[in-house]
Amino acid sequence: MRFVIVTGMSGAGKTSVLKFLEDINFFCVDNIPPALLPKFAELCYEQKGEIERVAMGIDIRGGKLFNDLFQELSSLEEKGYQYEILFLDASDDVLIKRYKETRRSHPLSRNGSIQEGIRKEREMLRDVKTKSTYIIDTSQILTRQLKEQINSIFVDNKNYENLVITIQSFGFKYGIPTDSDLVFDVRFLPNPFYIQELKELTGNDEPVSSYVMRFEESKIFRKKLVDMMEFLIPLYIKEGKNNLVISIGCTGGKHRSVTLANALYAALDKEKHTVLLKHHDIEKDAKNKK
Repeated sequence: MRFVIVTGMSGAGKTSVLKFLEDINFFCVDNIPPALLPKFAELCYEQKGEIERVAMGIDIRGGKLFNDLFQELSSLEEKGYQYEILFLDASDDVLIKRYKETRRSHPLSRNGSIQEGIRKEREMLRDVKTKSTYIIDTSQILTRQLKEQINSIFVDNKNYENLVITIQSFGFKYGIPTDSDLVFDVRFLPNPFYIQELKELTGNDEPVSSYVMRFEESKIFRKKLVDMMEFLIPLYIKEGKNNLVISIGCTGGKHRSVTLANALYAALDKEKHTVLLKHHDIEKDAKNKK
């Protein structure tokens, strides 16, 4: 039997994940007190094959009861019950934005700030996150992409590494994206902006991408960039990093950066990692002209 404990930061997507798991025939229970874990597991295992997949949602809504989680996990291990922990996380900025959009209060900040509630929750969940089997950072993930990740882990049984890689193009004249971990400047490449028939197109259009990639320096840069990422990614995973944002910039974020971001996205192994692609500023030139 597959026994999954779903936990993580409030607002990171636990409710959505439990729905996705239910869609793939998991028996799901939400907000169960940790003290009931051993008994619940025992009941499920006694079904002798009638229940093959179970997912339990556990979070800090349980208040002081949540502190019993590690004790109950040890009890599961002593009884020989195998389990997996799926931890959902998101950046503080994203969580605050989600709370403001839904006009809900954080469970730990009924009479205080959302940010303070998030800080307290991170502290409470620190050890649980360390013990987790899977960590999914939902900061930059669409609902569709989150569902694909869940299916990849629990349906396709692919080898999952706790790293979400976001590749994004941007324009330096609009500023470097604040969430960047690695920033690469491709303004040294020939600029399609000065070619009349390419000026209004973007790096998503074949004429522009062909123009940018026909130069030897573009080909060499692409190869060196891919080699560097293939070297760095396993080291980031080993270090415990679960979210990597790679930003590639040119002047306007429309031609060269889009082309190279697309090229890097195509080259990375999406069987081993969750790889997302964003074009931060691709439409801004067009909007500014209106």
